Order: sequence, then C-alpha cells, then structure tokens
Amino acid sequence: MKNNAKFVLIRGLLRDARHWGIFPTLFQQRFPGADIITPDIPGNGRLNHLNSPNTVSGMTEALRKQIAIRQKLKLIAISMGGMIAVDWMTRYPEEIEAAVVINSSIGQLSPSYHRLRLLAWPYLVKMLFHSPMQREGDILALTSNKHGNDAALLAMWQKWQRQNPVSFANARNQCMAAIKFAFTPCLKQPVLVVASRKDRLVDYRCSVKLAQALHTKYVQHDTAGHDLPLDQPDWLADTIHKWIVSADF
Repeated sequence: MKNNAKFVLIRGLLRDARHWGIFPTLFQQRFPGADIITPDIPGNGRLNHLNSPNTVSGMTEALRKQIAIRQKLKLIAISMGGMIAVDWMTRYPEEIEAAVVINSSIGQLSPSYHRLRLLAWPYLVKMLFHSPMQREGDILALTSNKHGNDAALLAMWQKWQRQNPVSFANARNQCMAAIKFAFTPCLKQPVLVVASRKDRLVDYRCSVKLAQALHTKYVQHDTAGHDLPLDQPDWLADTIHKWIVSADF
C-alpha cells in the first residue's frame, strides 16, 4: 500500500466523527503514514447547524465538498455511511480506490424487516417518547453488545448530544435518505463487506446479500453489535489491515 494513502471514515444515522471512538487511533497505528479523515454528515456533530440532505446522494455531495480530493480515496463506512460509500463509488468511480462497508443494507437487496430488524422496534418506539438524553441510552443499548450498560460512555455521548444536538428535522431527513436508498450493483473497485452476526439493528444477512451482489469478500464477527468499531475496534482494524495489505492497493 502507498505510504500516503488517504482514508475517509463515514458514520451513520445521527452519529458523528466522535462516535468512532478509539478506532481511528488504532487504525492509524496499522497505517502510520496514512491520512485519516473523519468528516461529519450535515446535521450531525460539528455540522449540526446545517440541514441534513434527505437523499444519500445529497450526503455524498456534502462529504465531497469537505474533502480535498487530490488522490484516490479509501472509504471505511458503517451503516448509512455504507450507503454513502456505495453511492460515491458508483457515481464517482475515479475518486475511490476501495471501500470497507460495515453493517449496511441496500433497499432492493434485502426486505425491510432485515434492514430494520423486528428486534429493534421496541427500542425505536421508546425513542419516540424519550428525551434526547434518554435516546442516547436507547441507541447505545441497541447498537452495542459490549458497552450497552457503560455509564461513563453514555455520559460522554449525552455530553456530545448537548454540545451538538441533532434536530428532529435532520433525524427525519437522514432516516428518509436511508430508507429510500437503492442502487444497481456494478462497482468496479475492491470492496470488503463486514458484518456483525449479533447485530440487533440490521440483520447481518443484508451484508451477505450485498457481498453476493458485488461478488466480493465478506467477513463476519460473531458477537459484536451493530456498532462494530465500538465493540471490537482492534479486530476491525486488524481485519481491514489484513485485507488491504493482502490486496496491495
């Protein structure tokens, strides 16, 4: 791999760059010379004052404007971020060298009850009646199998929410974008699809279907939750490092 590789890490619904946790640091240790960029989707994190696009393509355009694309990028993207990665690779293939898509789903490849598991509905119903601070607890409990009861982590997430609240309108726009997203699988770039077998938000079979449609490599973790970078950051960094080094791109 080239020493000056540029990685772009893309989070999903209602999350921002801070929610990558220690993963970027661990990943940087595997690729000391790489440039690792963690942009925010408009409406989240540092850009919470902006309106979230209500389409995945709109989110792709917003991210492209944040990044100086002077060389081909490698994307690492989770959940809705994976949809953005797929859209970016499809519409701007000359800009993306390769991508890792984690616990994501595509409309026409998987049924709605796999894209949003029935197990998740009790959490989602609770969120409708909870305050923004309580919703952070709901999200942590639903997306992490390892840190669901981590009071210190929850307090940090709640602090971030107070600092950069995600508005109801922006949350709605992001949900709409994820629900509507579809594409014709015809990517030419190398893609690694990664899934959590015990994901309680998105069924891992959505990732299996995506890997099959792309005729690409699929790797699975057997115990982590939807937020794989949170539950198993070392494993994820090692898995991506091994794939990139073995492919030598």
